[in-house]
Amino acid sequence: MNHAAKHLCYALILAFGLCACNQPSAGNHQAAQAAKQTATNNHSVEQAFAAKQSNVQVSGSGVVVKLLSDDNKGAKHQKFLVKINPQQTLLFAHNIDLAPRVPVQTGDTISFSGEYVYNPKGGVIHWTHHSPNGNHPGGWVMHNNEKYQ
Repeated sequence: MNHAAKHLCYALILAFGLCACNQPSAGNHQAAQAAKQTATNNHSVEQAFAAKQSNVQVSGSGVVVKLLSDDNKGAKHQKFLVKINPQQTLLFAHNIDLAPRVPVQTGDTISFSGEYVYNPKGGVIHWTHHSPNGNHPGGWVMHNNEKYQ
């Protein structure tokens, strides 16, 4: 084997070895950072869930894990699931008759303010929009530094 062929062989072995290494990807690193950040700011939601409370104004953040079909019965609601910690996922019911649709995709991190309703699956967040009559605290969803309310 000539000198150039040996270098090519070594380069290929090195390349295959590096590909086989289980290096953390940027996406995994971002997800880990988001998980750390959300662990500290979801206390109000976690507390309401533990106490089985409903109609509690909460705020927090999490990662969108699933997009669901819109609910078109009565007021239209955009629905999606958000994981706020390893044990708890929230169903979001974002009223798109009163607020703009949030352009979320699976894997996106959001922050939010809204009303929590208990259920054993983790709970529902609604009132993530302004209050048209001013008789209820307004809520919002923050996505990519834009507030939807």
